Amino acid sequence: MKFAIGLLAAVLVSGVGASHAEVRIADDPGGRIGTYVDKYEDLRTSGQTVVIDGLCASACTMVLGAVPHDRICVTSRATLGFHAAWDSGDNGREVTNRGATQMLYSIYPPRIRRWIAARGGLKPQMIYLSGKQLMSMYRPCFLDAQASSRR
Repeated sequence: MKFAIGLLAAVLVSGVGASHAEVRIADDPGGRIGTYVDKYEDLRTSGQTVVIDGLCASACTMVLGAVPHDRICVTSRATLGFHAAWDSGDNGREVTNRGATQMLYSIYPPRIRRWIAARGGLKPQMIYLSGKQLMSMYRPCFLDAQASSRR
């Protein structure tokens, strides 16, 4: 599978068929947008469910727009981190890329865009969505209950 590429921490959990398989995101700080576009295109077409069970930041958050809402769940450990897209400028400094930031913002579902807009939009500083607020936007996954029921 192509999930070995990049920083996506994904684990395929065996199920009855592809529709029951899960991809787990546990500690993904993000990376290059193009890499995630390719990864998430494959994930969207696979039919797999995405379990966010830890940090999913930067380009990782594109999963919210690439995979249907009903195929994403979050655990109590899930944290999403959002910021403006950037390129390396003079002397290696980060320079905001307005076009890539607008593209990134447009990928997010409306509820996520409203949450970001209420916090001033995508800026160089990371903003985090987690806890009850995140769990009110996405269905909860109960990994411990699933694990004990498979024994």
